[in-house]
Amino acid sequence: MRDYNQANLRNICLAGHGGSGKTSLAEALLYTTGQISRLGTIETGNTTSDYRQEEIDHKISMGVTPLYCEWDQCTINILDTPGFTDFTGDVKCAMRVADGVIVMLRALEGIEVETDRAWKYADEYGLPRMIVINLLDKEHTDFFDTLSRVQQRYGTQAVPITLPIGENESFSGVIDLINMKALNYQVEGDGKPTLGDIPENQIDIAMEYREKLMEIVAESNDELLEQYFEAGELTQAQLLDALRKGICTGSIYPTLCTSASHNIGTSAVLNAITTLMPSPTDRPTFRALQDGTDEELLLEADSSGPLSALIFKTVSEQHIGELSYFRVYSGAIRHGDDVYNTSKDTTERFGQMYITLGRERTEMGTVRAGEIAAVVKLKDTHTGDTICSRANKITLPRITFSDPVAEVAVSPKSKEDEEKISMGLSRLHEEDPSFINRYDPELKQMILAGAGEMHLEMVVERLERRFGVSVDMVKPRLPYRETIRGTSEKQGRFKRQSGGRGQFGDAWIKIEPSLRGHGYEFVDEIVGGAVPHRFIPAVDKGIQEAMDEGVVAGYPVVDIKATLYDGSFHSVDSSEMAFKIAASLGFKSAVKDARPVLLEPVYEVEVLVPEDYMGDVMGDLSARRGRILGMDQKGGLQLVRAEVPLAELYRYSTALRSMTHGRGSHSRRFLRYDDMPQDVQKKTIEESEESKEQA
Repeated sequence: MRDYNQANLRNICLAGHGGSGKTSLAEALLYTTGQISRLGTIETGNTTSDYRQEEIDHKISMGVTPLYCEWDQCTINILDTPGFTDFTGDVKCAMRVADGVIVMLRALEGIEVETDRAWKYADEYGLPRMIVINLLDKEHTDFFDTLSRVQQRYGTQAVPITLPIGENESFSGVIDLINMKALNYQVEGDGKPTLGDIPENQIDIAMEYREKLMEIVAESNDELLEQYFEAGELTQAQLLDALRKGICTGSIYPTLCTSASHNIGTSAVLNAITTLMPSPTDRPTFRALQDGTDEELLLEADSSGPLSALIFKTVSEQHIGELSYFRVYSGAIRHGDDVYNTSKDTTERFGQMYITLGRERTEMGTVRAGEIAAVVKLKDTHTGDTICSRANKITLPRITFSDPVAEVAVSPKSKEDEEKISMGLSRLHEEDPSFINRYDPELKQMILAGAGEMHLEMVVERLERRFGVSVDMVKPRLPYRETIRGTSEKQGRFKRQSGGRGQFGDAWIKIEPSLRGHGYEFVDEIVGGAVPHRFIPAVDKGIQEAMDEGVVAGYPVVDIKATLYDGSFHSVDSSEMAFKIAASLGFKSAVKDARPVLLEPVYEVEVLVPEDYMGDVMGDLSARRGRILGMDQKGGLQLVRAEVPLAELYRYSTALRSMTHGRGSHSRRFLRYDDMPQDVQKKTIEESEESKEQA
């Protein structure tokens, strides 16, 4: 590592759709800078960033991986992130601590679902970004067509600073529009180009796009725009200075072209990172809260200031234990320092700290403002926690995650593991807060909820590998409800005589439906003391207990008005227990005679897909008993809105991925309870009765 110099530090997140080449670009950047000695590939499972066994097995990135390299006197921290919806939580973790984003695109497909999601996250964090159009060596790719689609979506400020030399299999280099030179590469070479003149057949288009670049740059500054109109061009110094300022303020998105797997265009990306992307000191001040108050503080990226750092990811590494990745926003942390965790109100001692390159680690004695590193074996500190000094307690904004869209129920295969499963899932949740685990007392199941089925499968894999707990994954039971559509009046009578004092309770109950969502209402219409006042609360309680147990299929009864209007009692044998049982019997009898129905939860679902898959997606939603609400254009994608019963959404993420070749994503939120169709209701009641018999 070079000596610490914030101005020469870059923290860059690689983001984009799965298969766009983020890991391949990271590998090419490391190889070109000499950080690694061989160019690994995803197919052979030997890339630097996808080093975890599950990533090698599945051939996709499943977590953020911090890497680093050096180029042109700068240290570049690279955060390689997953491109699949299931692991989008790690993208947010990485962007939370990055100073800039490289948004990767496949040249042929252009803007895809996760491209837009990455762009949205970059907007959320106010991050400068550059665009890399990758895989230009593939058949049928057209850089200018893809560029046009990008500009339609993100505006003309997405301006090229390199153009391709050759196309498809003949793609062999790039034209540097800033220096007006040709950079010619060897396929799978060392990434160091041979400088040359721009090919004659591309001089005109290079001049055209350099002029467009100057116009966009000049428009970012009124004074510069006036000079540009007067002189007709900008000096090289003016161009570079204004371009960098425009990128740092988010008004310009430089666009480059590459074939990362062939290591073509890589050096141009490195040059753009070091000369155009911001350092920590170029970023706005960071906002924090004085611990325990709403007082906002502005933190400068100053190593001599008060300590503030964020743990942005905790992982478990074989042979080392928990490894916590963090970024220091202000101040510095030294080996052996005692620090304060404001999120947990605990003190931690920082032990060995490292800068990481995949599974390789290089020890660091001090980590200063702007730097990203890892620390081992923190006791109570995990993803999203703030670290500071006890003398200056502050809290940095936590990382927020999207709502889960997939659920599965899990149970240990061995009864001996029942206690271990809860502990193991809690530990995994501390590392990955984007999934939720909870025990649902109504369903009597342990529920896992996450960003997709693959996400949950990985949680289960880690549970077995880390804690030795094997579980069965099954479809969660559904939180159905029961209600009535008619009115009924029934007597509930409980009498028991077994020698000595007996039990007697007699209650006449009328039930009728309430408005949806109104809940339960109990009305006392007893006159003349037919039921003594002291027993009336027991009647109310008996009805509520019967509602919790259900009548038709064992699901809670909702939206009912119950009226106690008559009854009788025995001066000696009547008791609260007797009236509670009598009320329960009367209520159950009345429900069966009041046209009972089952209600099922209905969710509002939003599906984001390319237009090519619209027909398949809408047909599938209809087959799932869904009701299409409408369609909207969202950038280059289509947003389909529908209402779908929860019963039909099990493993929908996997089905959608298969249907759209990984290019669709969805979100869902609970909407309401609706009547269940008669055929589905009959089947559900039969299944409930079978479960009771088996139990």
